[in-house]
Amino acid sequence: MEVDKLLGGIEAILFTMGEAVAVKDIAAAIEQDEETTIRLIHTLMDKLNVEGRGIQIIELEDAVQMCTSAEYYETLTRLVNQPKKHVLTDVMLETLSIIAYRQPVTKQQIEAIRGVKCDHAVNKLIEYNLVCEVGRLEAPGRPILFGTTTEFLRCFGVASVEDLPTVDSVKLEDFKQEAIEEAQLELNI
Repeated sequence: MEVDKLLGGIEAILFTMGEAVAVKDIAAAIEQDEETTIRLIHTLMDKLNVEGRGIQIIELEDAVQMCTSAEYYETLTRLVNQPKKHVLTDVMLETLSIIAYRQPVTKQQIEAIRGVKCDHAVNKLIEYNLVCEVGRLEAPGRPILFGTTTEFLRCFGVASVEDLPTVDSVKLEDFKQEAIEEAQLELNI
């Protein structure tokens, strides 16, 4: 196998693994002996250093790892310190509204309303700190009860869940009638 292909293979292994990889494992993967593999790794290390790349390969006992070059630390910290903008999908918004208006509520209760599983949506809402565990239901299995957080209130500009908008009874009846008509149309198809 030509040298460039072997170097590319080592680079691909280290990039993909994302952690220290034993030299013997790299040698087996590229079908070379350990001594040749070490020489190839050093060639790749030199190549990355000479080109001033953003990555480097470091040696750790009998293993090597690809990592970021120290000179790019400030560049990375600027990216990491940028505020993350969370996007709420329609599914997450629907799940969040059920939790906000029905809290405390279990996943099973949310799923009964939505008609589909909600694990991913609830987990994302927890990750975004909009929803949290507020207790356990006194029932078999003691399912988790979910409610909104103060971050939810802050993001949606309300002082408490009592300040959430309500739908007047006339509109609610209109929504129910539309849902019934929609369900009948689907059954007729």
